[in-house]
Amino acid sequence: MRIKKFKTISSTHTYLKENNSKYTENTAILAEEQTGGIGTKGRNWHTGSNKNIAMSILFRPQKSVKNLEGLTIEIAKRIQKIMEQKYNIKLTIKEPNDLMLNGKKICGILTESNTIGNKINYVIISIGFNVNEAKFPNELENIATSLYKENGKEFNKQRIIEDFIQTLEDII
Repeated sequence: MRIKKFKTISSTHTYLKENNSKYTENTAILAEEQTGGIGTKGRNWHTGSNKNIAMSILFRPQKSVKNLEGLTIEIAKRIQKIMEQKYNIKLTIKEPNDLMLNGKKICGILTESNTIGNKINYVIISIGFNVNEAKFPNELENIATSLYKENGKEFNKQRIIEDFIQTLEDII
């Protein structure tokens, strides 16, 4: 997996979508901070400053569009499994694209595909995961959480990113 890191970017997803022709299969874009992260229903995804995961991965599978069915749920299940097996943290899936911890959102998944007929041109999988955020903006305080807020300790964000990348390399 090729990884490109940014200190600040508007959105890893938007960047990869607009620049996908510059990158090969299995390229991950990471940002310490997003100023315009994409959330549900047109909302921004809060990233904080180097405390949370903002990641988008580009895939160019030589497969049929049918292979994309259930992709977002499969990603959620893999993240759920990693967090339970490696960190003993039980997340629940709120379909179609959220992971919850203690009734609050901790992770959002955005998948977007570009197709030509029945063939996939590219797929972008974006993951926002709240790792070490201590305080959220007021409008998110009652609906969002982080590993830090729920466990009272900091987690190794880089290790979690590596775990996510490893489990997603063969997703499509």
